[in-house]
Amino acid sequence: MSNKLILVLNCGSSSLKGAVLDNDSGEVLLSCLAEKLNLPDAFITFKANGEKHTTSLAEHPDHTGAVEALMVELRAHGLDSKIGAIGHRVVSGGELYSESIVVDDDVIAGIEKCIPLAPLHNPAHLLGLRAAIDIFKGLPNVVVFDTAFHQTMPEHAYTYAVPHELYTKYGLRRYGAHGTSYRFVADETARFLGEDKQSLRMVIAHLGNGASIAAVSEGKCQDTSMGLTPLEGLVMGTRSGDIDPSVFSFLAQNANMNITQITDMLNKKSGLLGISGLSNDCRTIEEEAGKGHKGAQLALEIFAYRLAKYVASMSVASGGIDALVFTGGIGENSNLIRSKVIGYLGFLGLTEDAKANEDARFGNAGVITTAESKVKAVVIPTNEELMIAHDTARLTGL
Repeated sequence: MSNKLILVLNCGSSSLKGAVLDNDSGEVLLSCLAEKLNLPDAFITFKANGEKHTTSLAEHPDHTGAVEALMVELRAHGLDSKIGAIGHRVVSGGELYSESIVVDDDVIAGIEKCIPLAPLHNPAHLLGLRAAIDIFKGLPNVVVFDTAFHQTMPEHAYTYAVPHELYTKYGLRRYGAHGTSYRFVADETARFLGEDKQSLRMVIAHLGNGASIAAVSEGKCQDTSMGLTPLEGLVMGTRSGDIDPSVFSFLAQNANMNITQITDMLNKKSGLLGISGLSNDCRTIEEEAGKGHKGAQLALEIFAYRLAKYVASMSVASGGIDALVFTGGIGENSNLIRSKVIGYLGFLGLTEDAKANEDARFGNAGVITTAESKVKAVVIPTNEELMIAHDTARLTGL
C-alpha cells in the first residue's frame, strides 16, 4: 500500500461519491455513496474489504455532513492519516481550464464563473470542495474538469452556426463532457493495442445513461458529440440527444408546454425511456426487446443507428479511423449494442467477431472484430477515478 493515498470525490446536486485509491496499484481501499442529500432521509453507504454498511445523515443531511461521515469512516479503518491529497471531478471548466489544477481561491472563483455552463453540477462540486477543504484541513485539493480534454477542438468544431456575438458575450459554444474518461481510455487503448497514441486515429464511444462520442487523433480531441450542455448528441438513457430546435416552438404552440417543461422532458423523459415507454436502463430494454416488446426493440435500434452515424461522422474529424472504442456501462457490457453498431458500419470494413464480442464484458477488455477487419473495434473499461487520482498525485508531488 502506498504511504500517500488519494481521496477522489464526485459531488452531484443530491449525492456524493467517494473513493480512496492507492495511486500506485489502482486498488480501491474504501468507497462511499451518499444519497438523498438535503432531504430528511439522507444516508451514506460505505464499502470496504468486500463489506457494506449504511449510515443515516439525518443530523447533517448535506454535502458537509456526508464528508464528515466519510472522515469518521476513514478513521475507523485507519486511513485518515494516510490520505495525501484529494481529487475532485468538476463537470465544467469552460474555456478557463484546459488541464487539471491545484485548488486555490482563484480556481474556486473560476468554477463559480462557469456555473451558467453547468448550473446543476458546478454548485454541487463547490459544496463538496469547500467541505473537503474545511474537514481535511491542510491537504491539497486538485480539480479535474470533464471539459478540459475537449479544449483542443478546433474552432470550426466547437463553434455553433449562430450570431458570433453570442459566443463572445456569453460563451455559447460546444464544450463536451466525459473528458476524463476519454483521456484515460485513449491512453489505455494505445497501450492495449501496442500502438503509439500520437499516430492512432480513434473514435471513442462513452456509453451509459449519459452517452457521448469523441474523435481523437494525435493524442488530442478533435470533436465530440455533447455541446453547450450534455443534451446534444447521442440518444441516452433519458436525454433525447440531437433534435430540431423548433421542437420548442412546436410544443409551445401545440401542447401548451413552456421552456422549462420542454427542457425537462428532453433531459429526463426522453431517450431510451421515452422511446420504449419502459425504462432508461439498457439491460431492461434488451431483456424486454428479447421478449418481443416493440418499443424496446425500436429504442435499441435508434440508439445503435444514431451511434453508428456518429461514428462515421467522427471519422471525418479524426482523419480516418484505426480503432472504434467502446467504454462506459453500456459500451463495456452490451455486446448486443456493439454488434448492431458494427453491423451498420460494415461499409467501413468492420467485421464482428461474435465470440470475442460476447467475451468482452464485465470488465474484460478485448478486440471484438476479426483479424480481417479493416478497422479494429475494441472494448476498454474506463476508470475516471483512477485518472483523477493520477492527476492529483502528479500535481501534488505524491
